Amino acid sequence: MPGPPVSIGAAVVVSPGATGAPDSGAIVAVLPPVITAGGLPLATSGSICVMVNSLTGVPYPLVIGPLGSSGVRVAGRGLVRMGDQIPSPPGLLTVIGPPAAGFVNDTWAP
Repeated sequence: MPGPPVSIGAAVVVSPGATGAPDSGAIVAVLPPVITAGGLPLATSGSICVMVNSLTGVPYPLVIGPLGSSGVRVAGRGLVRMGDQIPSPPGLLTVIGPPAAGFVNDTWAP
């Protein structure tokens, strides 16, 4: 899904979640090497999210799966953008946003 890149703090949802119902969370870490836009590090596959189990309220880490932008890569890892749907166990991770930099738009296919 082409769109603007996201950074730390972007909201995400994984469906199904750890116990079946969708879980929500946020991106909390972008691993080096990084690129920045507007002073924010841009998330790539391999970045870490903290998800909150919707049934129990227990937080758990989730690593963003290996997909992302097919054209913009950082050390072989695809850029993560608003609207991306990336397979990340236990389910499909949907990136909600907000964007890190509205003036950047990645138009490459997932």
